[in-house]
Amino acid sequence: MRETQQVLNNWKFKACQEKEWKEAAVPGCVHTDLLRNGIIEDPFYATNEHDLQWIDKIDWEYETRFDIEEHLFHASSLELVFDGLDTYADVYVNGMHVLSADNMFRTWKANVKSIVTEKDNVLLIRFRSPVHEDLPKIEKLGYNLPAANDQSELGGLGVQKISVFARKAPYHYGWDWGPRFVTSGIWREARLEGWSDSKIIDVHVQQDQVSASVASLTVSVEIESEQAWNGLVRLSTEGHAWVQAAGLKPGNNVIHMPVVIDQPRLWWSRGLGDAHLYTFTAELIKDEELIGAKSVRTGLRSVRLVRDKDAAGATFYFELNGVPVFAKGANHIPNDSFITAVTDERYRHEIVTAVESNMNMLRVWGGGIYEQPIFYELCDEYGIMVWQDFMFACSMYPGDQAFLDNVRQEAEENVKRIRHHPSIVLWCGNNEIDSAWAQYDEEGGWGWKKEYTQEQRAVIWADYEAVFHHILPDAVSAYAPGTEYWPSSPLISLTGDINQHAHPLSTEGDVHYWGVWHAVEPFENYNLKIGRFMSEYGFQSFPDYDTVMTFATEQDLSLDSKVMRAHQKNGDGNRLIKEYMDIYMSEPKDFRAFLYMSQVLQAEAMKMAIEAHRRRMPYCMGTLYWQMNDCWPVASWAGMDYYGKWKAMQYYAKRSFADTLLSFEKTDKGMVNVHVVTDLLAPFTGDLRLTLYGFSGAQLKQLSTKVAVAGNSAAVVSSVNEQEWLAGLEAGSVLLFAELEQEGQLVDSKAFYFVKAKELKLSAANIRIKEVEGSGGTAFTLESDVLAKQVWLTAEREGMFADNFFDLIPGVTKTVEFRLRESGEAMSKPAAAGKVQARSMIDFLADSRVEQV
Repeated sequence: MRETQQVLNNWKFKACQEKEWKEAAVPGCVHTDLLRNGIIEDPFYATNEHDLQWIDKIDWEYETRFDIEEHLFHASSLELVFDGLDTYADVYVNGMHVLSADNMFRTWKANVKSIVTEKDNVLLIRFRSPVHEDLPKIEKLGYNLPAANDQSELGGLGVQKISVFARKAPYHYGWDWGPRFVTSGIWREARLEGWSDSKIIDVHVQQDQVSASVASLTVSVEIESEQAWNGLVRLSTEGHAWVQAAGLKPGNNVIHMPVVIDQPRLWWSRGLGDAHLYTFTAELIKDEELIGAKSVRTGLRSVRLVRDKDAAGATFYFELNGVPVFAKGANHIPNDSFITAVTDERYRHEIVTAVESNMNMLRVWGGGIYEQPIFYELCDEYGIMVWQDFMFACSMYPGDQAFLDNVRQEAEENVKRIRHHPSIVLWCGNNEIDSAWAQYDEEGGWGWKKEYTQEQRAVIWADYEAVFHHILPDAVSAYAPGTEYWPSSPLISLTGDINQHAHPLSTEGDVHYWGVWHAVEPFENYNLKIGRFMSEYGFQSFPDYDTVMTFATEQDLSLDSKVMRAHQKNGDGNRLIKEYMDIYMSEPKDFRAFLYMSQVLQAEAMKMAIEAHRRRMPYCMGTLYWQMNDCWPVASWAGMDYYGKWKAMQYYAKRSFADTLLSFEKTDKGMVNVHVVTDLLAPFTGDLRLTLYGFSGAQLKQLSTKVAVAGNSAAVVSSVNEQEWLAGLEAGSVLLFAELEQEGQLVDSKAFYFVKAKELKLSAANIRIKEVEGSGGTAFTLESDVLAKQVWLTAEREGMFADNFFDLIPGVTKTVEFRLRESGEAMSKPAAAGKVQARSMIDFLADSRVEQV
């Protein structure tokens, strides 16, 4: 039987060259411990990041003393286990060296049975500076390897890009949305594990064939035994039980148990059905005595990445339980620069945000971490599919044997650690490296190859292939057979020629489209550059004023201030936001207005992209915007800021990801097409009403029609001639409003404007806010006397509205509910809002009445 004892208390730390110890928190890191002790100021405030780069150039040590519980001390085997050491560490127990670590993503163990005593043991960990550890590796290699986002100059290292050598979260070295904080510390649980006789190490449910009628499984029970003996393994789940004889030998044993479950309850992604989870419990029995037990929770489902040739190229979509699924979601990055600061509630808030935004997929991007267990558990529970990258991004990596062996063990450990999660539908080798290097396109890629000789290029590419075409797929095949592996995102296919590398017009594989933003292409190109699966695209905005004021003062509120530039990690970001704003929107009246309008600008861009992708179903079968979240308060591509506050974009995404969607498309032939897109499997029939409104509320024209759309499809259900409908009216003073109903219930509504936002003839709006009777101040109706664009509601209390940044049309009443964000519930509980304020676009351009209730 295995017993455990955490070693998380009474830690202290200091720089190795110093004498005075300070209190430490474990799990944690040096930066958070320095902050907790008042030695450094808030790393996220102003430009403090720049002043804290000394921390990663020092060796640090952590120490604790611990007693061992009596029953654990007398176990025949006793191991010290670290689920995460960041990164270069030497571990000593009672003065004896027991292990050295060199990979943040691996578990580290040491047999300490002969070293420890029952009382007053001393555990010391020395963390070597990642900077000093890895700088010599550049000199040994003879050249720098590409690492586009390594902020080496900020770190005082000039052009020396050391991030590629450390098996450590790449974003710690900086990114174009994140700061450079190269941490060290005990970042996951530390514990003692003791056992005698035998223990169950792992239970793996291999899903050989799963359908609605039957699930054929092979459950592998991995057992460590001190001696040979014969016993039984008993397996159970939800009223089912199986027993199999187990003849154990000393050492490692694996018992394979065939399991059949008739009429299984399947695991479905959000929107398609219940995300049902089974808990399988394996028990090891010897002479009718329970020796050990271990449980694993998983969902039963079949998943395929379908890449079939077709007339256009080849498909790229996920088939879940036989159903093609249009993937809707975003790219996830770590929720904090300091990973241990992320609470379970913050994880829940993120996943519930995804659910409430009508998403069904998150991509765990390859520049962060293999996420904490709670992340995957929540995705399992809520039906959020996970595209899981290995932790490699935007860099080329070394290929010495020690590095390759380290990566091999990292891959095997992490695939085994999270393979039981039904949410994980894909393993991807890396982020953007295949297209950045572009081995088979001499003029393509990011310009990296020109820095190297032909001989160096050959070595660098061979090292790439060793990791991403051999080691990583081999790990997935061996430890998660049946799970798909995709070598790099984006990619067309592994052809070994120029047709391998993805581009914005690829008709196979997945696409990252950054023409809008980096290349300053117009938003309208989102309608043109559509791939089979859009795994990245995005547009930046600032967080709101309250978030900005957590790192700035009033004197810093200008785009070119030192502080605002420090919190804009994409060099041209502030200029690009302003440049696009000049194209599409009117001039904001002040900096606060600029913050608001940047969010609206971002939201409109992402709406255009998401809906363009969804309208092209089934040609396009996935849209994952960049990015879901932030790791610090910053101007970025996120739809939700560091504090979990929804930007305008998040509300827009919720509407554009609706399971049944209305969407407008303006053609180059003067027609306005109305599309209905549905991800639901049942056919949709309903009623469509189109109304042409003047901005003062006058109904100028109306059309009603029946619509019918097949399940899981998109179709044009109506078209209007723009010239005929405008018929002499001023295009900037009218809007087309579509309402889709089914059996008298509103399913979706959408407004279409004939001109750009800056050309709209807006006037000051009188927005009337009325508390819904009997709601206790949790729900409100809103009306306006004239068109009010992008109405932004704020409340006296902390929380959020179920909808926000919407347009109010005169005569069309809007009802919204206010919700609290509470621990464990994550914004699902209606609550009294207190005073509610409504502002709209016109208020950020000119004075207007603002009504409070």
